[in-house]
Amino acid sequence: QVQLVESGGGLAQPGGSLRVSCQASGSIFDIGAMRWYRQAPGKQRELVASITKHFDTNYAGPVQGRFTISRDNAKNTVDLQMNSLSPEDTGVYYCNVIAFARTGITWTDYWGQGTQVTVSS
Repeated sequence: QVQLVESGGGLAQPGGSLRVSCQASGSIFDIGAMRWYRQAPGKQRELVASITKHFDTNYAGPVQGRFTISRDNAKNTVDLQMNSLSPEDTGVYYCNVIAFARTGITWTDYWGQGTQVTVSS
């Protein structure tokens, strides 16, 4: 199995920055796409950013130019650097990884437990 542990997040003022990180561990054979989702209170979970194994990135419109996703394939980590934060960025941020476990038979979606990001003055 694969476990995801998120860290970072917290409270930031509007215009400020935060960084969230995700560490994948366990019996990992390979990791494909890595993504960050967020869920604001009363709203559905939405995709924020994604990065392929070959470092191709994609961003949701509202975060384009402000957020940067990165990964370290050797360490099995994915980070999300968030700049120019606004209150609309508030929510729980979830790490999502497509991975092939050593004991698995197919690619599987794995999710972290989520980390809170609050943007408020």
